Amino acid sequence: MEAATQADHDPVSVLIVDDEPLFVEVVETLLAFDERIAVVGTAKNGLEAVELATTLCPDVTLMDISMPFVDGIEATRRIRESRPTACILMLTGSNVAAEIDRSRQAGAAAYLTKDRVGPQLVDAIIELGRR
Repeated sequence: MEAATQADHDPVSVLIVDDEPLFVEVVETLLAFDERIAVVGTAKNGLEAVELATTLCPDVTLMDISMPFVDGIEATRRIRESRPTACILMLTGSNVAAEIDRSRQAGAAAYLTKDRVGPQLVDAIIELGRR
């Protein structure tokens, strides 16, 4: 049997990006109950997201699409430009096919709607963070 490496036990670091403070609080609370995940920061717009994603280098960035200053799709593009290996999970209220396509073209690794916050979100974060 192979010995577990330290990386197997390190929590997946997560940056939460959303302009709705209540939603950020709900997600932070949900993730706080899972020892496999560590929230390393939050941002309330796309400009903050780009700055924090490049300085904190989270394993996974949860990104809303509709935000002030710079939307989540443009923020994703900018983050992936500076950090090509960045893993971004779009977490938004919209399931419009055009936005899903634009998100993927910008470099998003996955896309979940906000109504799936719960076990599906945790599973997606763990899966993406362990890649």
